[in-house]
Amino acid sequence: MTTDTFSMFFALLTVAANLFVVAALGLWVAARRSPAWAARLRGAAESLRPSAIGFAWVAAAVATAGSLYYSEVAHFTPCRLCWYQRIAMYPMTLLLGVAWIKRDASIRRFALPLAIAGALLSIYHYQLERFPAQSTVSCDLEAPCTLVWIWKFHYISIPFMALSAFALIAVLMLTLPRRGPDTLDEETTDEHEDGRTADFATEGAR
Repeated sequence: MTTDTFSMFFALLTVAANLFVVAALGLWVAARRSPAWAARLRGAAESLRPSAIGFAWVAAAVATAGSLYYSEVAHFTPCRLCWYQRIAMYPMTLLLGVAWIKRDASIRRFALPLAIAGALLSIYHYQLERFPAQSTVSCDLEAPCTLVWIWKFHYISIPFMALSAFALIAVLMLTLPRRGPDTLDEETTDEHEDGRTADFATEGAR
């Protein structure tokens, strides 16, 4: 398979992640304005919660594999900002994998900050690609941060792929309870009464 074929595959996964994140944000916005939609948001979060860590691990693992493919197989030289994003993504592959096996909901407190930090780096990198005339200390001549290695569907580059993975992981982590049992198996049906519901659902109901 060629690099272009792999890039198209990763681009299609990126589109799928984008649709999920946009749908989740749309549901959250609707829930802020309607009790009926707030109930739908709570139901969606509760349905997704048992699988959220597993899906987040898949997202991190695919993003990690994709970055290694581009650098080690396609021989795209990662820039400094690429390495910073890798520093945020790579540990999550291990952390989320262990948390998935142990069904450890406390992974949220570690994975969510990493996902947010990685997303901010990806946003900066992406806009730097779009506006390369900016003066920045993060670029060098050997591996410029402004170099666009791939461009799919008129908006997807490698930093945008990373951003999509970080955003997907963040949304999935927000379905986990911020407080309460560290193991998903310990959750009870009374968690709405004791204030331990996932932030993503409860914020939409306010």
